[in-house]
Amino acid sequence: MKHLMVLAGLIAGTGAQAATPTPLVLFNTTVYTANDKQPRAEAVVAENGRIAFIGSTEEALKHAPAGAQRLDLKGRTVLPGLTDSHAHLTGIGFRELEFDLEGTTGVKDLQARLKARSAQTKAGDWLTGRGWIESRWTPATFPTRQDLDAVVADRAVVLGRADGHALIANSLALKRAGIDRTTRDPAGGRILKDANGEPTGMLVDDAMDLVKRLVPPHTDADILRAIEAGASRSVRLGWTQLQVAGNPWREMELMCRLHREGRIKLRLYDAIGGPGADAERLLKEGARINDCGGRVTVRGIKLYIDGALGSRGAALLEPYSDSPGSTGLLVNSEQTLSPILTQALKRGIQIETHAIGDRGNRIMLDLYEKAFAEVPAASRLVAEPRWRIEHAQVLSPAEIPRFAKLKVIASMQPSHAISDMFFAPQRLGPARLPGAYAWRSLLDAGAIIAAGSDAPVEQGDPRVEFYAAVTRRSIDGVAQDDWHLEQRVSRDEALRMLTRSAAYAAFQENERGSIEVGKQADFSVFSADLMTIPEPQILKANVVLTVIGGEVVYSAL
Repeated sequence: MKHLMVLAGLIAGTGAQAATPTPLVLFNTTVYTANDKQPRAEAVVAENGRIAFIGSTEEALKHAPAGAQRLDLKGRTVLPGLTDSHAHLTGIGFRELEFDLEGTTGVKDLQARLKARSAQTKAGDWLTGRGWIESRWTPATFPTRQDLDAVVADRAVVLGRADGHALIANSLALKRAGIDRTTRDPAGGRILKDANGEPTGMLVDDAMDLVKRLVPPHTDADILRAIEAGASRSVRLGWTQLQVAGNPWREMELMCRLHREGRIKLRLYDAIGGPGADAERLLKEGARINDCGGRVTVRGIKLYIDGALGSRGAALLEPYSDSPGSTGLLVNSEQTLSPILTQALKRGIQIETHAIGDRGNRIMLDLYEKAFAEVPAASRLVAEPRWRIEHAQVLSPAEIPRFAKLKVIASMQPSHAISDMFFAPQRLGPARLPGAYAWRSLLDAGAIIAAGSDAPVEQGDPRVEFYAAVTRRSIDGVAQDDWHLEQRVSRDEALRMLTRSAAYAAFQENERGSIEVGKQADFSVFSADLMTIPEPQILKANVVLTVIGGEVVYSAL
C-alpha cells in the first residue's frame, strides 16, 4: 500500500457522517489487549465499529466478514486506542498554525525568531506567540520587556510561556494595558518588577488577563482551522481520544460542528472551563453524553486552584527554595469553588481541578472531601463522581493516600517530570522531591492515574508520555541523581494509564480502554513493540495505523 494519510475526517463540505465502516481485520501482529483475561493475541476483527474477534491470525481470517479490509501488519504492534487524558485541542492546533516558540534556546534565539516573525506579519497588528520556557536556557532567567523592545518596539508583543501560566509583554503592550510601577498585583496574579520597581514585562497567572483582554480574539473560522489541525496531528500520533482540559462553550460547539460535518473523527471528552457563565450553563443543562455523532461527551468542569511550578505560581506549603519570599498563588477561593462543587455533585457533573503545588493539592482534596460529606451518594445524580486532580505534581506525604481514600483520580502528565527535572529541584529543594511526580507512590497507595500530555505545554506525543513514565529520564537518557527513579512505573502500568485508566476517568471503561469483544474498535498501531524494545527505541517507534470505531483514520503502511 502506498504511503497514505487519511486525515481525521472527510473532505470539508461533505456535510454528512461517514457510513458504517467496512469490516476490518488486523492480522500477523502482536496485540496487547490491556485485558488480563486475554493479554496477548495475533489478530483482531472489527465489524460495525466494534471488536468482533480477538485471537490467532488463522482464526481471525476465518471470522472475517465478506468484503472485510484485511491488513497484514507484518509483525507490527497493536495497542488499545491511546487516550490523552489532559490536552488542549485548540491550543495544539494554534501551535501548528501560528507563532510557535517551542525549542527556543535563549533570549537571543527568542529575539531572532521574533524579528523574523515581525517581518512576516502586518505592521500594527498585535504580535503573539507561545512556547518559550526559560528553565531550558542558560542562564535560566525570564526574558524582559527590554529584550522584546530591542527587536520590536513599534507594535505590541505578547509571548506566552509554554505552560500557559505566564507571558512576557513588551513596553508598548504594557502601556496599552496601563501597567506601570504603580499597578498592583490582581487577585491570583503577579506583575514581576525589577529592583527599581518597574515592571519587567513578566505577568504571571491572572495578571496575564490585564494584557490578553486587549489582544484581538480569534474568529470562529480561526478556531475551526485550529481544531482541525489539532485533530489531524493527534491521529497522526496515534491518539484515538483527547480529553479536553477546559475550554469555552463556544469551542465545544465548534468541535461538535466539525464532527457533525464529518471533518474530524477524533473522540473528544470535554470539560468546560469554570467558574463562569459557561460552567453555570453546563450545571443547568446537564451532561451531554455521546453527542455530536457519538464522538463527543461534555460532562466536566475544569477549575483552577493555583498556577505553575516553572513560573513559581504553584501554591506551596512552604516557600520556594529558590525564592524564599514566595509560596505561590491561589487563583480561586473556597468561597468561589465550594458552591460549584456541591452543585456539580447534585447535577452529575465531573469536576477536574488544576492543582500543582502541595498546598494547592491539599486545599482541593479538602474541598472535595467537604463536598462529598455535604452531598452524600444518595443525593447525587452520579453516586461515584470520579472527580479528578489535574497534574497532582507536588504532593506532601499525607495527601498521597487520600487520592485512593476519596476515590479521586490523579490525572498526570509523565512528560512534565522529564521537562521539569532540570529546574524543579531548585524550586522545591530535596525534602519535597520524593512527593513530586510521584506515580509509583500513588499507584502503590491504590490511586488511579490517567495519563496525558498537557499539549501544547508539552509535545503531545504518546511515545514521549510512555517513555517518560517508564524511564523518568530526559529524551537524551539523562536523570539527575536526586530525581527519584523509584517513582517509575512498569510498561504494563504505563499502558494502562494511557488506556484503561483513561477510559475509567471518562466513565467509558465498558466501551473502550482495552481490546475486548464488544468494545469500540479503537487501535493504535506502532512499527515496533513498545512493551519490549530497549527504552531509547520507544521514542523512535513510528505510528503506522490509527483506527477509530473500526475506521482507519491514519495510515502509513
